[in-house]
Amino acid sequence: MQLTCFKAYDIRGRVGENLDDAIARRIGTAFAYVMSEKVEGDVRIVVGRDCRESSPALAEALIEGLLDQGADVLDIGLAGTEEVYFATAHLGAAGGLEVTASHNPKEYNGMKMVGPSSRPLDPIAELAEIRHFAEQGELPEVQPKGRYATTDVRAAYAAHVCDFIDPDCLKPLRIVVNAGNGTAGPAFDAIAGELHRRGAPLSFIRVNHEADGRFPNGVPNPILRENHSMTAEPVKAEGADIGVAWDGDFDRCFLFDDEGNFVDGEYIVALLAESFLLDRVGETIVYDPRVVWNTRAAVDELGGTAVMSRTGHAFMKAKMREVNAVYGGEMSAHHYFRDFAYCDSGMIPWLKLVEFLSRIDRSLSNAVSHMRQAYPSSGEINFAVPDPQAAVEAVVTRLGPEALTIDSLDGASLTFDNWRMNLRASNTEPLLRLNVETRGDRELLHDRVSYLTDLIERTACASV
Repeated sequence: MQLTCFKAYDIRGRVGENLDDAIARRIGTAFAYVMSEKVEGDVRIVVGRDCRESSPALAEALIEGLLDQGADVLDIGLAGTEEVYFATAHLGAAGGLEVTASHNPKEYNGMKMVGPSSRPLDPIAELAEIRHFAEQGELPEVQPKGRYATTDVRAAYAAHVCDFIDPDCLKPLRIVVNAGNGTAGPAFDAIAGELHRRGAPLSFIRVNHEADGRFPNGVPNPILRENHSMTAEPVKAEGADIGVAWDGDFDRCFLFDDEGNFVDGEYIVALLAESFLLDRVGETIVYDPRVVWNTRAAVDELGGTAVMSRTGHAFMKAKMREVNAVYGGEMSAHHYFRDFAYCDSGMIPWLKLVEFLSRIDRSLSNAVSHMRQAYPSSGEINFAVPDPQAAVEAVVTRLGPEALTIDSLDGASLTFDNWRMNLRASNTEPLLRLNVETRGDRELLHDRVSYLTDLIERTACASV
């Protein structure tokens, strides 16, 4: 049986087509078998799920598979992916699974998986092994079966997240929070309650707050331009200081400034780097190769060490562990924290940002204005091409002789006198992704984007 729901880093599929309860049960059995080889004694697995209508049944089948293979299950119920990360490390479990399709349409579902200490699974070894056993479906029967228990770690999770900031530093701020009818609402409420108990002078305007897997206000994917107004308009109408919007499983958050403008991810990475380096001079910050100049400048100015990593959570987390980085950020809104088991969180970023803005006594729009001027960028531009790698090679062949440097860590990064580009094939989709940045020259930015768009499209047509 071939399972097409297995992707580069996780599991994702259309429910009823390439993902169903029977497949979820197979995955549970295979996951328990592979994790049992990594720990001594009882194998305990954390399971959580998002609010999609298909998630309860898939989680139940997944749990049955885990129990059948002798694993004990710690069911945390409705929870975000980062709550599974936290619970896995906090409870000393052998692994964790979140049933979620994140920002995909409601017809989809999937699973995100971690091993002991919430380490990501190796795609080449562990994930491939799980896929192999799930497809074979011929594992030996285990006796006794595993034990099932529900557990609640949300209060401990909320307390840990709030430990990242000092509430005494906070100024009275009004914050719009948009859960997108995804899974963020209950976790946010626990965090807001903990902040109140600690005396934080913050007030919140909740938007699309109730978890509803039908997604009545659209799929919770705040990076899409058509979804920006759902957060931007309340920010302007309420005179809020900041807006926060989450994707479906809230492992990513997206920020809007006090004028209702969406703040691009690379600027948030730089601000979060600064927030840590204020008190921790010399710490290491990890960043991805897509847009880099602004982050490097911010880290250098505060005496930190900037280290580049390949894009993707497995690569980012591995690099952070290697260099003992306090924080790692991707422009796609994945933010990783050493004191959160090196995992990504959608709640810690906005908290750290609110604390940082309070400490420097500036609005978010003011804090990013000089960054936008000094290092304007294109945002990620996607191209559907028949052969993404061939397109990358064609662009490098054309522009390589003019470049000052060419870096192939992740796709192709070409640096010129006053502009830079990164072109890479997606790890998960048949897409080519382009990012362009300049040193303070928006006219050059528009010119280079136009030129590269034409070059890529002509290359794609020639290969058909």
